[in-house]
Amino acid sequence: MSSELPGRADVVIVGAGHNGLVSAILLARAGLDVLVLEAADVIGGATRTENPFPKVPGLRHSTGSYLLGLMPPELLATLDVRIPVLRRDPHYFLPTPGGLGSPYLLFGSDTAATRAQLAEFFSPADVAADDAMQAELAALREDLAPAWLAEPLTAEETAERHLRPALRQVFVDLVRGSVADYLARFEFRSELLVSMYAVTDGLSGLNAGPDDPGTGHNFLVHNMCRLPGSGGTWMIAKGGMGTVARTFAEAARAAGAKILTGTPVSAVTLDGGAASGVVLADGREVAARVVLGACDPYRLMDLVPDGALPARLGERMAAVRRPGTTLKLNLALTGLPRFSCLPPGTPSPFGSTIHLLPGSASLVGGDTASPMTALRAMWADVQAGRLPAEPTIEWYLHTTVDPSLSDAAGHHSSALFVQSVPYELAGTTWDAELPGYVDRLVGIVERYAPGTADLIADAVPLPPPGIEAHFGITGGHIHHVDNTVSFTDRMPYATGIDGVYAGSAGCHPAGSVIGAAGHNAARRILADLGR
Repeated sequence: MSSELPGRADVVIVGAGHNGLVSAILLARAGLDVLVLEAADVIGGATRTENPFPKVPGLRHSTGSYLLGLMPPELLATLDVRIPVLRRDPHYFLPTPGGLGSPYLLFGSDTAATRAQLAEFFSPADVAADDAMQAELAALREDLAPAWLAEPLTAEETAERHLRPALRQVFVDLVRGSVADYLARFEFRSELLVSMYAVTDGLSGLNAGPDDPGTGHNFLVHNMCRLPGSGGTWMIAKGGMGTVARTFAEAARAAGAKILTGTPVSAVTLDGGAASGVVLADGREVAARVVLGACDPYRLMDLVPDGALPARLGERMAAVRRPGTTLKLNLALTGLPRFSCLPPGTPSPFGSTIHLLPGSASLVGGDTASPMTALRAMWADVQAGRLPAEPTIEWYLHTTVDPSLSDAAGHHSSALFVQSVPYELAGTTWDAELPGYVDRLVGIVERYAPGTADLIADAVPLPPPGIEAHFGITGGHIHHVDNTVSFTDRMPYATGIDGVYAGSAGCHPAGSVIGAAGHNAARRILADLGR
């Protein structure tokens, strides 16, 4: 790469994740000389399609992020790019671990059928509660949308600026409060439904339990799906999530940006208290008047000289720093499992997000804790450094919707997205515990879909330290900064060091594949440069 490295650029972007690439497009189109430096050998950060299975080398898989949901359509219009997406129908499956006749939910585009299922397996009161909640979330989604593509205000200022008067207090209480408290307002009768919503939207990616402040913010974030044709659901990027990164990289290069992989940055240099460039791990230097950290904020803070950041910012970011609590178990399967609760002729549940929830056996007469009790017990285990006997699992299998991911032999790529596990285990190590825990997770799957274990051709687990090593994210936290932290409490775009900016998932609006942080950081840079 040495011959390709320029000696100077107007802007150096550290990290070629999706946010860094969004910034590169906008800054290069504004006429700036942009250089993107990526430590890994591939672009995309956690927005990747890889071939992760040694035993099934031709099978492709989204190894980090799984779905595209939260990217604002206005951003895609601004960038003038098109990402090919596939709608999942059905998109949501909640099985229970009983045989035929056991309750289940299989949500798709047919709203009437969804309502009928809710009434049949739960109660008409649950239908009314769900209708009321969905109507409120639709209004919140509509009002909040413009705030995502702007500099953050506090939650209270955001409410005043963007939310209709009747929703302002609801919004502030939701953002500051817990997902459990928000769901309780709607008086659902079924605790399994409450648990389902708490897990999939409230706790996803968090280092938090259902009663913790800020989990309501994560719940709101996960309900901001506004992509055209999505019907409010999350979509599959055709060819895997690496398609998102590749699309942005092509647009950035077309605008004149240069992107180098395998080029780790070891330091940001300052001259007179302002950015002067970067030093690479091999000692080479690039001069630049602007350095944008599209890496996670803690990595950026490590790159700048000690004492350079404003003390208050350093203290605030240290106070909200948390390790990740998710485990990814990537699976290569020789065939499709079969769920024992589904009658013959039911639409295929694969392609949907499949929820295996602790406590779900309570619906079929199993001797188990209620779902919310089981959820709270799981979080207590994590806080104590114990591996939960039954964590929450989201199960993904996208090859049925996107056959382009499959290999010549027709293998299926699948993933168990496991919440929550400790980053550090009390009294033992991940190396010691991981093989047995993988067996436990597969055993949980077997209760819902017997015979799945016999279909596994390869299994590649990534516990939180593995996520940290594989994707280069501090602490293995997939949000960079926990999504319990919102608006002005996240990493600011302008760091307080002249010419040094942040623009990653750790900034406003949140962690996920959104791209708004890359857009907003670029706009801030252009404004500060008077362009």
